[in-house]
Amino acid sequence: MRSPTTHHTRHLVIGSGLAGLYYALEVAERGPVTLLTKLQRDDSNTNWAQGGISAVFASDDSLAHHVEDTLQVGAGLCHLDMVQHAVELGPALVRRLVDTYGVRFDTNGADKHVDFALGREGGHSHRRVVHHRDSTGAEIQRALIAAAIAHPNITLIEHYTVIDLLSWSKVDGSRGCFGVYALDNRSGQVEAFVSPITVLATGGAGRVYRFTSNPPVATGDGVAMAYRIGASVANLEFMQFHPTCLYHPEEQTFLISEALRGEGGVLRRRDGSDLMAGRHPLGSLAPRDVVAREIDAELKRSGSRCVFLDMTHLDGAFLVDRFPAIFHRCKELDIDLRTQPIPVVPAAHYMCGGVVVDHHGSTGIPGLLAIGEVAMSGLHGACRLASNSLLEAVVLAHGAASEGERDGRAPPARVDPWNEGAAVDSDEAVMVTANWEEVRALMWNFVGIVRSDKRLDRARRRIDLLREEISEYYWRFRVTRDVVELRNIALCGHLIIECARRRKESRGLHFNLDYPALDPELARDTVIDKRSGPA
Repeated sequence: MRSPTTHHTRHLVIGSGLAGLYYALEVAERGPVTLLTKLQRDDSNTNWAQGGISAVFASDDSLAHHVEDTLQVGAGLCHLDMVQHAVELGPALVRRLVDTYGVRFDTNGADKHVDFALGREGGHSHRRVVHHRDSTGAEIQRALIAAAIAHPNITLIEHYTVIDLLSWSKVDGSRGCFGVYALDNRSGQVEAFVSPITVLATGGAGRVYRFTSNPPVATGDGVAMAYRIGASVANLEFMQFHPTCLYHPEEQTFLISEALRGEGGVLRRRDGSDLMAGRHPLGSLAPRDVVAREIDAELKRSGSRCVFLDMTHLDGAFLVDRFPAIFHRCKELDIDLRTQPIPVVPAAHYMCGGVVVDHHGSTGIPGLLAIGEVAMSGLHGACRLASNSLLEAVVLAHGAASEGERDGRAPPARVDPWNEGAAVDSDEAVMVTANWEEVRALMWNFVGIVRSDKRLDRARRRIDLLREEISEYYWRFRVTRDVVELRNIALCGHLIIECARRRKESRGLHFNLDYPALDPELARDTVIDKRSGPA
């Protein structure tokens, strides 16, 4: 069956989080924008973000302090020019979110334009986290979706899973992107969306791991698709594991924001002793890589299933007002954070690597931009400073909207419709489920918080076999969302393993038992593409 449907637009955006929505709104005055999202419009990592967006507003803070904190946490791999660029733009872009798009950040008074109520999180030397209680991402998503829906030049289409990028290449080595093939999840029809500019704002890849704070849509789609058409990807060994996700048999993916530790929460062992005492000068507010490894080591040493975040020494009324969503979710599970420590464990949280881009989201492939978590801009280095994620998303979206059209190329006059060949409906869906579980288990067990060469080699051998099985299934049966995502998480897992195998040291979020020390000679990005890297 051949799909007859081809859509044309001036700007094609894949993903409905902060990066995708902000870009769409900024370019909509120049022409039509089509925004595709895999499930519903608010299914994104942005919507799940609790903490906030980091920017310098306090009188005792400075841009230099923010730069220094970012570089310190990034463990020698941050790109200084990108760090300075993002930190300098941060305050103005936060103001734009408020003044232009109606985002409601918490303030210390009635005037929304002055005196933000600033939080502090791990690795920050000052209070600089602008927030909306403990649901900052949801508030940003609410405001930007409302603005996008109201804009006559933006078409937001839900329940479309992008399968692959439309691309061209020539014998002289030139190449380009001009849109996507996307699956209508409800009808099963595959359609072509054609545009001179395609923007990947697809988020991260937390679902590559068994335990994650990410929503179901975070399956590394953008990284996988960009890599398949020849884009460079980098630093995928640096997967950030958030130290504190709720440990509960009925709730595996609920994030317990770092902002709780910013307000004085203390991580404790089962016996009540301070887990981080003597481990780092910042104690429980140490950078995430440090805290996650300490928790992981404690769980392995003691055999405990979790550690505890203790807020009971703080004012109960303040906790309810500052963290209402976390308080009510915990209460639903019979945990009162005012009187009981919260059981927590680490979980995969944020992809610090991604598709290599410049300040404007350019990937090096004409017509293809990448912004937000899917991108590797150099801001985060080997470990992301807390709340610099939303900052990077809006900075790259701003840059792409300002300069990205220079990358645009006229699409071909004729676009081949999707051709499924001899594919048939699957009668072996159990294989998809089994492979999903196996990929995520092997990544958690062998490519997690602590690694070794033996674990990485075992993971590489097994994931290569799984990719062969998945490829055979993909070409034999009609595509479904599950199969597309499985293909992508398997490729992302493969790329994470390959990056980790190449880094013969321990730095930031990558800790290898065989190379426990940092090697100054390896202070460089791990860059892979199809021409120089694995198949």
